[in-house]
Parts: sequence; structure tokens; C-alpha cells
Amino acid sequence: MPPRRRVIFLFLDGVGIGENEPAFNPLAAQDYASTYPVLAGLLAGAAPVLSTGRTAGPGAHLVPLDAQMGVPGRPQSATGQAALLTGLNAPALVGEHFGPRPDDRVRSILDRAGIFRRLAAVGRRPFFCNAYPQRYFDVIRSGRRRLSSVPHAAVAGGQRLLTHVDLLAGRALSSDFTNQGWRDELGYHTAPVYDPTEAGAVLWEMAQPYDFLFFEHWMTDVYGHDQALAPAVAMLQRFDSFLGGLIAAADLENTLVLVASDHGNVEDCRHGKHTTNPALGLLIGSARGAYADNVHNLAQLAPVVLDYLSFSSGPVR
Repeated sequence: MPPRRRVIFLFLDGVGIGENEPAFNPLAAQDYASTYPVLAGLLAGAAPVLSTGRTAGPGAHLVPLDAQMGVPGRPQSATGQAALLTGLNAPALVGEHFGPRPDDRVRSILDRAGIFRRLAAVGRRPFFCNAYPQRYFDVIRSGRRRLSSVPHAAVAGGQRLLTHVDLLAGRALSSDFTNQGWRDELGYHTAPVYDPTEAGAVLWEMAQPYDFLFFEHWMTDVYGHDQALAPAVAMLQRFDSFLGGLIAAADLENTLVLVASDHGNVEDCRHGKHTTNPALGLLIGSARGAYADNVHNLAQLAPVVLDYLSFSSGPVR
């Protein structure tokens, strides 16, 4: 039996490709190679900044992703994430950039074209690996808050959202990569805690039963809104180590790792607003070169996933 092909999608909220200015862009650190050694190694020392543009390094292709997609204004999370998750130009379909959480228009797009649902419908195994604490479910059930685009798409694809039980059993990860926040801030004192590199290897083990695994991190967007440069650098360093742990453990001959964001924000910590910069996009794995030249905007990543997994249901409108 041939080795199983899989896609691992690492989603970072609010990370754009911005100016090469360390005073406000955490990805433009003056000591970039030592601050982010994994990213630097993948891209031959090139930083993901505007002056770099599209580039291919020894381990990754950097693909700036157009988040506006022909729609004026600052890109927003609900429509940007919907584009990533469906392959459709969600902002154009609803006539605006909308967010942070999906309204009925965006939910309809996710319901009919979400990648979790499409993969599950043909017998593939998608998996959204983030866990949520009990208080999150309490707020959702109260009606005070709607699911954001990623968990909504996962539920529309037939998956139950993972809980503290799954995290405590090692079947899920928290959005902070390490689970430390669940101990320090949420009171789950027996939660397993990993260092970031170890967490990347844990994610690889979680992926084994699945064809498509999706991981969501959202604090980068929060730090952008808070104009919190130093915490953003520290968080992106943890992500760098997390990515390194995943790459070291993964079978990259048969795995495509996608790193992508929905819009810019944290790359410009001067104003606390979303930007019109291209969103971060990285393709990692032996097949990356076959796809990189065709990826230019948020809606062009879902077709990559479907093609790599040798599945196409035809266009969805």
C-alpha cells in the first residue's frame, strides 16, 4: 500500500507580509535568523516581508496571499477564513469584507463549500484539532456568541468540536501550541504541557489517522490589535519552534504543510487595525513546487488541498 498522503494546515490569524521594519513588524527582527531559525532555514535566510516578495528556499515557498481579492477595504476574518476554507471569493460573494464572526451569508458559503464537508463527503478524514474550554461552549449555547468560521466549517463537515476532555487525554491541542495557557489561565491544572518543538511532534502524531488536519492560532491577531510588538515576537518564536518540531517529525515526501493567514494585522503594530498587506502563505513539502506558482490569493489554497489529496468535486459556487 502506498504511503498515505495528507495535508496539514497551520492557520495563523492576522499575519500579513509587511515592511522590513523591526520597529513595528515582528517578522522583520534585526536578528531574524536567530529569532526565527526555522523560518530562516526554510527560506534561505529571507524574511517574510514585502521586499522579499515571492521566493523559494530550500524548504519552503513563500507565497504572499492577496486578501482583498478585488473587494475594496480592509480584509476581515469571517470572509477571509471562508475563502481559505472553501476556495471561493467570499468577500466578493457577500459584497464586502465581513467579520470577525460569520453572519448568515458567510455561514451559507461555509455550509455549501467548506473543505471539511467536501472531504468527508467522499470518504476522506478531515480533523480540526483545536480544543475549546467549557466556558467557550457555555457562551455559544447562551447565544451571546457565534462560532467563528473555522469551527463552523468543521461542524458543518460533521465533526464535533473538541473539549477539555480531548485536550487532557492528548487528543487535541490548544491554540497557544503548548497548552500552557489552559493551566495558567483556564484552571485545567492537569492539562499536558509541551514545549513548542515537542508540540509540533505531537501534532504530527495526531495527524496520523487523518488526510487533512487543521490547526488554528488566533493570538497573533489579538497582539496586532493591541499593538503588542514584543509579545507578538515571543509568540511567533513559539510558532517557529512548533513548526520546526512538526517538520522534523513529518514525512514531507507525502505531506504538504500549508501555513496561511486570513489578513494582515500584526505585521504593522503601529495602529491596531487590519491592513491591506498580503497575508502570509508558506508551502512546505516535496510537492510544494508543483503548486506555488498557482497560489496568489486566499481562495487558491483549498483547491491545492483537494488536488494534493487527489479529490475534486468540480467547482462549487
